[in-house]
Amino acid sequence: MNALVYHGPGEKSWDSVPTPTISKPTDAIVKMLKTTICGTDLHILKGDVPEVSSGRILGHEGVGIVEETGGAVSNFKKGDHVLISCITSCGKCEYCKRQMYSHCEDGGWILGHLIDGTQAEYVLIPQADNSLYPIPAGTDEEALVMLSDILPTGFEIGVLYGAVKPGDTVAIVGAGPVGMAALLTAQFFSPGRIIMIDIDESRLGLAMKFGATEVINSAKVDPAERIKASTKDGVDVAIEAVGIPQTFDVCQRIVRPGGHVANVGVHGKSVDFQIQTLWAQNITLTTGLVNTNTTAMLLKTVESKKLKPENLITHRFTFDQFLQAYEVFSNAEKEHALKVIISNA
Repeated sequence: MNALVYHGPGEKSWDSVPTPTISKPTDAIVKMLKTTICGTDLHILKGDVPEVSSGRILGHEGVGIVEETGGAVSNFKKGDHVLISCITSCGKCEYCKRQMYSHCEDGGWILGHLIDGTQAEYVLIPQADNSLYPIPAGTDEEALVMLSDILPTGFEIGVLYGAVKPGDTVAIVGAGPVGMAALLTAQFFSPGRIIMIDIDESRLGLAMKFGATEVINSAKVDPAERIKASTKDGVDVAIEAVGIPQTFDVCQRIVRPGGHVANVGVHGKSVDFQIQTLWAQNITLTTGLVNTNTTAMLLKTVESKKLKPENLITHRFTFDQFLQAYEVFSNAEKEHALKVIISNA
């Protein structure tokens, strides 16, 4: 089969590699139909995730058709259309019983990280019964690719950890795919204001279409000064959705006493946490890797058309255009890209 293979920082190629085979009775082999590229994949390519070894097939998102199952898989059979979770979970260990699937003792975030991932014609899914979701007939499968990772990530680590409440003023720093996912799902809780902060005018324009009440271009104005001037003393919830020191600093400068800073971004180096200023402000700072314990609920909101993640898709490619898809996604501002879909057509 063909797959997108990582060969060390800055190096990737579309290679011919062996097709995966069942190794444990809880495994399934899924033929990929549609996948995408995540910001985390770009972090891997920059060398920010050193656990990823050369030769690894990247990717942790997508939908497909079950090709084969191990003898212990009971929830799925050959031919089933499935959504692949970015988090693999056994459902039995201490952490899974606490719904902390990202810390599963026999799983977690391993696809495209510690084992081969979904940017391939076929993928092996461990713990298939707990790591796949059946796709209802007639559902937009492109939209469901957004449920593998970005929507549960933005919702769980941004909105839920940030404790967004009705009437809150929420600032989201970073209008990339995860920031947009936080924007879409924050609206479940009817905040009073949602302020999107970014340097890309195109993405800020999309944020207004997706429900932001206002936007700030941080390349043109100091977002902290703008927010302090338009609020009593800052925002109730600041969601960091980029993963660089500058955006984390914006969050700690704009959060009000008693507020929440919810860090969602993947950081490749340390940040300067201003604890000498914030220690007496009664803020709550949260971090986290998505657990995907809300995926089933989010799937229902997509089925009911309450949530329309297909609006996040800006570009479409086929598998033989994978390197072109990476080029576009890596130059998102220039290409006006948000999420790309790559189809195994």
